[in-house]
Amino acid sequence: MHCSQKYFRTTLSACLFLIHFSAQANPIACFDTNMGNFCIELFETQTPVTTANFLSYINNGAYTNGIFHRSVPDFVIQGGGFQIVDSADGKSLNPVNALPPISNEYKISNTRGTVAMAKLGNNPNSATSQWFVNLADNNDPRNPQNLDIQNGGFTVFGRVLFDGMSVFDAIEKLPIRNLGGSLSATPLKDFNGTQASFSNLVQINHVAVTNTVGVFSEGILSFPVDIGTGTALAVNLRLIKDNPSIVFELDLTNVTSLASSPASIATFSSQNSQLHIPSIMINTSTQINNLVRSLTDAESYQFTLLSFDPIN
Repeated sequence: MHCSQKYFRTTLSACLFLIHFSAQANPIACFDTNMGNFCIELFETQTPVTTANFLSYINNGAYTNGIFHRSVPDFVIQGGGFQIVDSADGKSLNPVNALPPISNEYKISNTRGTVAMAKLGNNPNSATSQWFVNLADNNDPRNPQNLDIQNGGFTVFGRVLFDGMSVFDAIEKLPIRNLGGSLSATPLKDFNGTQASFSNLVQINHVAVTNTVGVFSEGILSFPVDIGTGTALAVNLRLIKDNPSIVFELDLTNVTSLASSPASIATFSSQNSQLHIPSIMINTSTQINNLVRSLTDAESYQFTLLSFDPIN
């Protein structure tokens, strides 16, 4: 069918709604742990101060050899507070050297799979290094543990991607022991029930940050795009068919205009009806480059995959 470029661009521009937090060109932090690997998309656009703070701790090595020191089933898994340090005298568990506290940036609800900053009670602007993953929807107004209304709201600054929540679900099932002080609810791996050792701690081995244009997770491809009108949009494409062709459909309820264009952005050509996405991340270790999709149904906003670079 013939695709009207004017119709496509005009309708897109008219369908701008509230910002949807997963549709931005954001950094992705991937963690290698002794319980498996997971990645976090960082919401740099919505929470720039918190994201910059988190990246500072990654870049200075504070989270490498860090541990998850707190597990509360059906609530949160928390880390960022302690780090295993090797020395001539052996291993020790030391507090992370905290940077100055940051301003609260609560904007996004604490739902399952989101990542938020921990902070001191009755002090919204006290977050430093510690962060947690929500194991449940901790935003129920009937729940006294509603994190959206406590202490100015807990700042969600990321979400766990791909199948990463399986790692946290596994941590949640580990035995929990009181190791004293701030380690009162520490999950222990391969614990024999008697003496806990460093090998029993849930440890982060390595953290790497990737910058990619798009993310494909849970059947949704999220990315920013220049549609050729000087306007940058953040969009979500939903996978609707994968055989014989791979077809995505635009989610019109989650299209938003971006105040500024990201350095790396997808482009839509009005000349050939093609969408070019420079890169997308599809799992914890794979990034696909130079994806080309064709607008094959302008009325339903359906895009069919044409090509991409070989995966090494």
